[in-house]
Amino acid sequence: MDRYLIGNGIVVTLGEQNQVIHDGAVLVERGAVADVGPTAELVRRHGLPVSLDARGKTVLPGFICAHHHLYSTMARGFAPPGPPAYTFGEILERLWWRLDRALSREDVRASALVPLIDCIKNGTTTILDHHASPACRDGSLDVIAEAVLESGIRASLCYEVSDRNVPGAGVEENDRFLRRLAAAPSPFLHGMVGIHASFTVSDETLAKCRAVAERHGVGCHIHVAEGVEDHQDSLAKYGFRTVERLVKRGIGGERSLFIHCINIDERELELIRESGTTVVHNPESNMNNAVGVSPVLELLGKGVLVGLGTDGMASDMPAQMRCAYLLHRLAKRDPRVAFVEAPTLLLWNNATIANRFFPVRLGVIAKGAAADLAILDYQPPTRLGAENFLGHFIFGMVDAPVDTTIVGGRVLMQNKRLTTLDEEKVAALTRGLAAEMWKRF
Repeated sequence: MDRYLIGNGIVVTLGEQNQVIHDGAVLVERGAVADVGPTAELVRRHGLPVSLDARGKTVLPGFICAHHHLYSTMARGFAPPGPPAYTFGEILERLWWRLDRALSREDVRASALVPLIDCIKNGTTTILDHHASPACRDGSLDVIAEAVLESGIRASLCYEVSDRNVPGAGVEENDRFLRRLAAAPSPFLHGMVGIHASFTVSDETLAKCRAVAERHGVGCHIHVAEGVEDHQDSLAKYGFRTVERLVKRGIGGERSLFIHCINIDERELELIRESGTTVVHNPESNMNNAVGVSPVLELLGKGVLVGLGTDGMASDMPAQMRCAYLLHRLAKRDPRVAFVEAPTLLLWNNATIANRFFPVRLGVIAKGAAADLAILDYQPPTRLGAENFLGHFIFGMVDAPVDTTIVGGRVLMQNKRLTTLDEEKVAALTRGLAAEMWKRF
């Protein structure tokens, strides 16, 4: 449908002037929001009937995930051999670095499709992904891009450069994919230069990554100070803590993403602020790996842009938001904090991040913005307005099932039925592939 009206729902616009419109409507035209307001007014103004009825539902801008790992799918249900990993370094060595080496080209595609389905089912319409598959590195971003386009959501993609297998492996894959995007731009695809982490790349490799990023006018997407191993390695080899090393080497800035930033000191906080670098918080992953709590509230206090990701653990962004809300209250032992900050990461900051990368306006329901929408089964049990929206979002909408997901005006799920991907077939495919991959592991 090139032009249709969503009506009779509660429309939450977000954006700088968040509005809650009861019995609201959204006119979608050629992939964008053409009008928003009361249903009766839009029906009269445009002479269109309501073709997508949101009665009893709440319409929000689609959710954005600022850090994902689509390739992690086949770790579900898998127990690495040997004793449980104790340190973060052991988790990487015993699980993730063995898993990514075991992935085949077919595995890469299937691994992407499963979380892409999860994104659609959870109203997540844009993701910033970070990929690794050393055994089938070259062309892997094309494989993921085709899966993304098939699903219908938007994605920023990059390959994780590391020296741990082959020095500088992945630099050329990032460069090649960025050349592809330059030759054939798409509003659904974006590229960055991926880097694993400071402790797995040399200065020479960092320089190569920086050169590719500057040549294409993009930023770097890198894990920073997730475990203590990162700054310990940086201090021992270079005499600087992680953030200082990266900033001195030109890895940072407004277009770059520093993921995690847990084990950082006050000087590093200031360097992140001065460099204008964005930080992405992944609370569930940090808790799962027992690596600590990122100083998100302090970063926000310094004016740092902090977004919210999942680190590949899930694609349900409201759940990730509530995890951040609870985690920081507990960490601070202060029930006065995070009520505003946690939803801000997801609903406003992630939009700011994505809008730096994509050529369409995301994260708001407003004229001219992309028609990327999540329609939730949420009927407020108490009064709902812009002034108390956050209370409804944290304690109600976070648990509401997503009924319909729309990206660029295209309906990817309606009445909880997927329209672009067959979940049963994808799950059957990945079960067979995972069994073989586990043997190679």
